[in-house]
Amino acid sequence: MRIILVTGLGGAGRTTVAAATALAEARAGRRVLLVSEDADPPVDGGSLRVLRPDPAADFRREFLALQARSGAALDLLGATPFEDAELTELPGSRHFALLRALRDAAHGDHDLAVVDLPPLPEALALLALPEQLRRYLRRLLPPERQAARALRPMLAQLAGVPMPAQWLYETTARWEAELAAAQAVADASTTRVHLVLEPGPAATRALRTARLGLALQGLALDAVVANRLLPADSEDPWFAGLAAEQHRNLAELRTAAGVVHELPHLGRAPRGAEDLALLAPVPPAAPLAPAPGHEVEDRREEDGVLVWHIALPGAVKEELALVRRGDELLLTVGPFRRHLPLPPALRRCTVTGAGLVDGDLRVRFTPDPGLWPRTP
Repeated sequence: MRIILVTGLGGAGRTTVAAATALAEARAGRRVLLVSEDADPPVDGGSLRVLRPDPAADFRREFLALQARSGAALDLLGATPFEDAELTELPGSRHFALLRALRDAAHGDHDLAVVDLPPLPEALALLALPEQLRRYLRRLLPPERQAARALRPMLAQLAGVPMPAQWLYETTARWEAELAAAQAVADASTTRVHLVLEPGPAATRALRTARLGLALQGLALDAVVANRLLPADSEDPWFAGLAAEQHRNLAELRTAAGVVHELPHLGRAPRGAEDLALLAPVPPAAPLAPAPGHEVEDRREEDGVLVWHIALPGAVKEELALVRRGDELLLTVGPFRRHLPLPPALRRCTVTGAGLVDGDLRVRFTPDPGLWPRTP
């Protein structure tokens, strides 16, 4: 199953490009699922289906299901349950509805799913959310504490109600499974990200932000789309000046991105499938580039160290911070932060230095003699 995640700067037309991409793939004979809150389904989509996440309905459904599963414990506490009609969604519900839609997009009778993500900063936070929440759950409710779970049914039978700890761990396990499924879709080798930008002063900066944020999560930026390009041959001085400025920004974007898919400004809001057909990015002819990796290089024979290579395209030294905490490396790059689990071999080492070379962060580890196996 291929997944295309479409994001971009707010107002750059990412929803339109997502719908156009899905329509073009469907017209090419593929079965396509378009996941979008806002896109209108093309009238001649053929094998194209649209899934609309509904955060309000999703929140009510999940809340009532959680309430039903914990009914006995709530009765024990004397709580009054909520009814569907009195529930309103909480802030953050949209993120969880999108994650569930992303998880569901990886299953079904379609060949490709095109997911219309929120604007770039929100999309990067959304893609990082499953791993972050799973880490919090493991720290607050570690699985090791469930060692005595065999006693809980007996205790529950004596008390007459399910034990709160049992309910809590069962709920945590369910959340962990759902988050892991959403994270697996984002991390899959067949998942790619398309970035939609309108050439302007902020476009190149947004490209750098996207590359850096995606690389930190191990995701690949597969395509950069320059949307709403104005024609450069207008005789109107005001319009010609505006187009010239846009094309200067486009040249900078090409230099930074390499390949840029260019889409025209239609002079109006797109209407119908034929307009969308004019706004479908041309698929790349070259094979998909691999997602940024985190490889360990064994240089013990030459330098006595192991080097962990972490791809961070566009990173600068002044924005980097590294902290080793147990079996994790806390990595801060500009506005982004991620806890990277150390590969097993590096957990028996100490950090002895780091350097950044052309977007490649190289963290040096020296084997700890007390933990590393001795060679005869």
